[in-house]
Amino acid sequence: MQFQDSDLLDSGFHASTDMHALWADLRENQPLYRAEPGGGREPFWVVTRHEDVSRVLRSHGEFSSRRGTILCVLDLNTADIASDNMMADTDPPRHREFREPLNKAFAPPVVATQERLLRDLSRDLIQSALDADVYDIAHKTMMFPMAVTGTLMGLPPESWERLAELVMMTIAYDDPDYSTGNAQATVRQARHELFEYFQKEYAQRTREDVDPDVIGAMLAMDLSEGPMSQEQVLLNAFVLLIGANVTTPHALCTLMTLMAEHPEQFQAVRENPELRASCLQELLRWSSPVTALMRYAVKDVELHGQTIRAGEPVSVWIGAANRDERVFADPYTFDVTRRPNKHLAFGLGPHYCIGANLAKVGLEIFLDEILDLVETVEIAGEVRHVASHFVPGYKSMPVRFTPRKTEAR
Repeated sequence: MQFQDSDLLDSGFHASTDMHALWADLRENQPLYRAEPGGGREPFWVVTRHEDVSRVLRSHGEFSSRRGTILCVLDLNTADIASDNMMADTDPPRHREFREPLNKAFAPPVVATQERLLRDLSRDLIQSALDADVYDIAHKTMMFPMAVTGTLMGLPPESWERLAELVMMTIAYDDPDYSTGNAQATVRQARHELFEYFQKEYAQRTREDVDPDVIGAMLAMDLSEGPMSQEQVLLNAFVLLIGANVTTPHALCTLMTLMAEHPEQFQAVRENPELRASCLQELLRWSSPVTALMRYAVKDVELHGQTIRAGEPVSVWIGAANRDERVFADPYTFDVTRRPNKHLAFGLGPHYCIGANLAKVGLEIFLDEILDLVETVEIAGEVRHVASHFVPGYKSMPVRFTPRKTEAR
């Protein structure tokens, strides 16, 4: 497939192009590709095979997260103020200092306390569509994880709508529905407003008398140098909010598409509850909610006959790895019975998604509810994708739900 290196950083290109055709070509012919986007932007390596993506994500001794993990329009050699202060921008052992206390905030017992909220949100979302002839479900799916994250972080509900918009501004800065000008200005405004918001939340709490929520957990954390600073709390609240809210909406909208295109497979899942676990794993493989992640070479690394020099940026493409013919039989077929399913939707290694358990429980509950309440799903209008090269998300998806004739359980 013909493309310009700059297309890899072009959000509009991602929103309007079948990226799987491009990735298939790179996997087969140039599994390690050096992209030179021009325009003053730094060259970067492109990795698309499952085995190589896994190596980059797993091996922090070869590929570091300290200089940032998101491929963006900004100069890749720009100093990262979050290095070693934000969980996402750390390597072990520093990474464990942040992650292990926060793991408790997302542990299964904590997530279990949110089951009622997740079920209520699922039913509300589904009922909204059932009550309408045609319903654009994309915005509602965006607010689904925001309500859960907002609750876990102790954020007031009246702020959730704006927070969701700011999250989208950070990862869809070229999209006309979210842009406030150029990309840098949009990202700068979103970050400023988010940090200002979290600064106010921080000021309302103390280390001695904290609420049992995620921000409270961070105030109570001790790092090797002492208690978490205000800057560290703000940075980590920022990245947790973004990570929790940019991926689940895409998986939910992808589920609608798959139910419309493969009704027989979802009927099989409805009739055979033992298929629900493998169905969810296949949904995650198929949707691959995060498009790409960044690392930087710690030392010279040989791969596919080429040398990645120390310090050079390396992008790994999750959607490409999840369609690798070397790992997945018939990878372009959606199969609810697929086993094994070694997808990388939540990453791999030290930075495996800290909210993966919450996302899986939320998707599991939503799948249960939609199979119980909805007989068929129809895509009833133009589907529009978010202009972003970080997430392949949706901003418009008109659907028509046909209710089940049998009573919901």
